[in-house]
Amino acid sequence: MVVDLPAGNGVTTGLLLHYGARPEPFDLFPEYYLLQEPECRRADIMSGIPLESEHACMVICQEGIEHFSDQIKVFREFNRILKQGGKLLITTPSYSNLAARFSYLLFESETAKRMPPNEIDDVWMSDKSIGDEIYHGHIFLTGLQKLRLMGRLAGFKISAIRYTRISKGSLVLLPFFYPFIVISSYLRYFRNMRKHRDIAVKYKREVYREQLRINLSLKNLLDHHSFVIFEKEKSLAEVDFRTESVVRPFGQSM
Repeated sequence: MVVDLPAGNGVTTGLLLHYGARPEPFDLFPEYYLLQEPECRRADIMSGIPLESEHACMVICQEGIEHFSDQIKVFREFNRILKQGGKLLITTPSYSNLAARFSYLLFESETAKRMPPNEIDDVWMSDKSIGDEIYHGHIFLTGLQKLRLMGRLAGFKISAIRYTRISKGSLVLLPFFYPFIVISSYLRYFRNMRKHRDIAVKYKREVYREQLRINLSLKNLLDHHSFVIFEKEKSLAEVDFRTESVVRPFGQSM
């Protein structure tokens, strides 16, 4: 079973059918769905997907994560419905490429052509005759580093990051910014490797090097969209990243 959420007009579901998969489409507003079969069921992921636990082999969240307000909750729900070792495919407009970073520096916006998120441009769907739910625009865009972290906190690991297409604006900015990115990244890496001496060096190196690779990857800095494939590594009950030296005891000021 492959869960397609949000299914939108059904293009991805149609492709899955064509290649022999068994898709189950869901959307907050299935009124947009154009296929006759399979039926697209209404689902507000904030309230939970109406499926039993460990139901699907794969979940496809295409151009959806940037619309969800509680993204860790979304990852946790995807974990719940996926079987052990199942795949989670997430695509989203890149907030990690250089053009997006530079646009945020200038006006906190996604691209140089857009205003920052606002109530005019970013309420994409709201129908009181159906319910009180609002389908927001790209209010909750997030970069690869946070996607990685939210996945880890919900029991996933990154299996692969696929390249989609080049961002021309990022390509123009690359020669000017990449040397600073490299220097800054390595300085932070070595500085943080010296912190938390009670934590195993091997573990710190594993975590920080993955972050370093993501930040220095030319593909990630130039890619127009982020396409991340996660694998369910642990159930929610098994997830525990508590580190005694980092966790603040009760009664101690933050």
